[in-house]
Amino acid sequence: EGAQAVHGISRAQLEHEPRFGEIAAEFLDFVRGAELIAHNAPFDVAFLNAELARLPGDVARIGDQCRILDTLLLARELHPGQRNSLDALCKRYGVDNSQRDLHGALLDAQILADVYLAMTGGQGALALGEERRSERHVAGGPQAVRKAVHPGAPLAVPRASAEEIAAHESMLDRVAKAGGGKCLFRNPVESPGG
Repeated sequence: EGAQAVHGISRAQLEHEPRFGEIAAEFLDFVRGAELIAHNAPFDVAFLNAELARLPGDVARIGDQCRILDTLLLARELHPGQRNSLDALCKRYGVDNSQRDLHGALLDAQILADVYLAMTGGQGALALGEERRSERHVAGGPQAVRKAVHPGAPLAVPRASAEEIAAHESMLDRVAKAGGGKCLFRNPVESPGG
């Protein structure tokens, strides 16, 4: 009952669906060499690895079959100290999640796709070319994390308002007072010869 309250799927709805072991080979063929994008990937990876461990024989962990990108880690890197739940990211990037009353895998995947595209520069489709790669730790070892690179994208440079400049100057006054009248941020030291 607790799980049904989260995702809305009843036992009766699952009664005639295949078990993981019945579709595992097809699933592994589908993800092999691909990249799984998941929000809070260790949570999902743990479930996949638990199911793989139940299979007969020597089945590898999911991270050995494909790359895994954790959008929660990416969001924390882009927005440190802020809320980075999927709902918070939807709000931040203007992604419509109004139909997300329950945590259904298909709807969450569609929403995450939109959030991921917005987080990685707002491109309209997933990039299929070569991208820079960096290493992150995701449940079971380092995994390649992909970030889209948009060399032609304009860089937004926000300008401080008059109110923000006044607040900054006030802070510099306090720094100067605490530093005995010196504030490197207000009067930067020039490098020799320059």
